[in-house]
Amino acid sequence: MLVTDLPVHHKIIAKLENKNISELTEIQEKTILPALQGKDIIASSKTGSGKTFAFLVPAINRLMSQKALSRQDPRALILAPTRELAKQVFIEAKTLCSGLNLSCSLIVGGENYNDQVKALRRNPHVIVGTAGRIADHLSDKSMFLNGLELLIFDEADRMLDLGFAPQLSMINGFANHRKRQTMMFSATLDNVELNHMTTKLTRSAVRVSVGDATAEHGDIEQACFFADNIEHKDNLLRHELSHRTFNQAIVFTATREDTDRLTALLNQDNLEAISLRGDLPQNKRAAIMSEFTRGQYSILVTTDLASRGLDLSKVGLVVNFDLPKNADEYIHRIGRTGRAGQKGEAFSLVGPRDWKSFEALKSHLQYALACDNHSELPARFSGFKVNKPSADKAKKSKNNRSSDGQSTHQKIKKRVDTMEGKDIGMAPIKRRPRAIESDDNDDE
Repeated sequence: MLVTDLPVHHKIIAKLENKNISELTEIQEKTILPALQGKDIIASSKTGSGKTFAFLVPAINRLMSQKALSRQDPRALILAPTRELAKQVFIEAKTLCSGLNLSCSLIVGGENYNDQVKALRRNPHVIVGTAGRIADHLSDKSMFLNGLELLIFDEADRMLDLGFAPQLSMINGFANHRKRQTMMFSATLDNVELNHMTTKLTRSAVRVSVGDATAEHGDIEQACFFADNIEHKDNLLRHELSHRTFNQAIVFTATREDTDRLTALLNQDNLEAISLRGDLPQNKRAAIMSEFTRGQYSILVTTDLASRGLDLSKVGLVVNFDLPKNADEYIHRIGRTGRAGQKGEAFSLVGPRDWKSFEALKSHLQYALACDNHSELPARFSGFKVNKPSADKAKKSKNNRSSDGQSTHQKIKKRVDTMEGKDIGMAPIKRRPRAIESDDNDDE
């Protein structure tokens, strides 16, 4: 469907065309039309599918075409799981609202609270924020949502994963106007807690699912390489980044310490890397993301902090130095590339401590994900094999019966049962010592 076919204000169409958007993506086509009719929306889609405009277009068109329910309260509230994603949504919302007599404000944690109070007193029409900080302003009565017309959740599943269910419930309670429209976007709808929340927050919602997140992403070429230990991983990482062609890359690690260590290692190879850690001050994190977005660095080394929501259009390669703990996080990590029809690459390094995660990942995905030995830096490790009794041994055990038809086990049990009690003391049990594995990653 062409953008020009949308029944929205011509100024919105012009703004989309200025961003070189001429044709709707599948998620946009399936959600914008029912949203324009005022229906609640519950939608899931892969990353990079264009969902931001799927909720911004109908939201802004409603604000332009309908009379406000309140002169003071915000008209639309868009919630995002992280500050970084909220800022990106805010930029897009501000761009669409400019010149339309609609104002926007960004209300997130890590920013000056008093400045936000002043911004809220100016009665912005659209607020983009994070659940925690919005809940704080509601508690302090520096913000009211009685006349809210649109409540939008971007990556609702991620907000629940981060433990924001109480804040979301609180916000819903404050935004209680009967004419409120709700739109929820998520990476998946297969989530018990999410489904429970949707029943409380939406009314007769239209459910849309575009593409299974666990299905193979045709625009991303994926590979996995065996690694013996962290030193072997270091060598594989340096080799691959030195021999692959890419514009920008993101390297995901399991620990904050590795972000700095690997950044220093890659900079020794003149690969222009910068690290992003969750314990950095907000202004420092924002500065790092700004520098990376502007192309001042080729490689961003980070924990899962940046794995969700960031729209980094120049990223052509994603590296899992350590595999994530669950398959959903893997999907969102590699989703930083191959966005909006662009081609991308992703490779993962699988060591002994990653094997359990790799096996779980394979069982979760709906496509085959193989792990191979690197052609130039092969590993001795090739996965842990489950030892099963051979067919011959099983057959021998089954047939191990005497002429009277009793098995050896049955005869021994019979002898034990008929033995007279006799105290023979306690003999120490000899156990084989466990192999000691080096701890090459910890949770952030």
